[in-house]
Amino acid sequence: MLVPAEIGGSMASLHRSGRAAVPTPDIRPELVAEAKGSTRISVCIPARDEAATIGPIVTDIRRGLQDHLGLVDEVLVLDHDSTDATAALARACGARVVSASSVLPGFGPALGKGDVLWRSVHASIGDVIVWIDADLSSFTTEYVTRLLAPLIASPSITMVKGTYQRTINGKRSGGGRVTELTAKPALRLLQPHLSHIQQPLAGEYAIRRSAAETMPFEVDYGVEVGLLIDVAAEYGVGSIAQMNLGSRVHRNRELDELHQQAGQVLRSILARSGQQMPGTIVRPPMALIGEEQSSRAIAS
Repeated sequence: MLVPAEIGGSMASLHRSGRAAVPTPDIRPELVAEAKGSTRISVCIPARDEAATIGPIVTDIRRGLQDHLGLVDEVLVLDHDSTDATAALARACGARVVSASSVLPGFGPALGKGDVLWRSVHASIGDVIVWIDADLSSFTTEYVTRLLAPLIASPSITMVKGTYQRTINGKRSGGGRVTELTAKPALRLLQPHLSHIQQPLAGEYAIRRSAAETMPFEVDYGVEVGLLIDVAAEYGVGSIAQMNLGSRVHRNRELDELHQQAGQVLRSILARSGQQMPGTIVRPPMALIGEEQSSRAIAS
């Protein structure tokens, strides 16, 4: 693929190191759109009761990146049994909305965030999938553009993780408590080759379909760090890039919710570090679905 010099130049540090977070270069959306060629891009947004924020996110992507530039080929909202107007608002703003629990009915209702992401691989059309959390109030279309740029610039890049300053309750820093207190210490001890990843639990990241279809997915909040470890194992640490997305503002959760998330994240890391973790539920690689595989989750 021919890449405009401006994008290739911005990605130069990525090619040299593979491990350093890419600075914040001036990546123009129109150049990324031009460089993508025939590559299809799906932006997939897992959502559950996010009526307060889903509308502006979908609207900005549709108007700025799909209708105007043609960079994005679809905006797909995976509604995870919302009880508010999330689905209706997303649809009204131009997203294709599907019920996460009905995408693969043989597997029953979606069990958690990871299960929703796994189903989005099946439901989407893109050669590249960009996942965006639905509770962001800081979202701009630069999130999508920056996550896509390394994948479009280099075929050696498989996954791009967002990195950002984590806010909390109006403060400029101090967010990302599960990241700082659970994920990063565990990675540093058990998966030290990934200790340079600044936001291992980032919900804003992009991956090639060819990789996503071959990965097992944890069904809950262990999914992000599980995919990170598995992609590094299969494609090499240098295939994972990081892009600075600025400041991230979202709905901060209470400690009792974070307690559960932290346990799921730790379990995911331990399971990939030689520990037997009874009760772990993962979904099989999507590439195996339909190849005489059981319609049940694989338990380990």
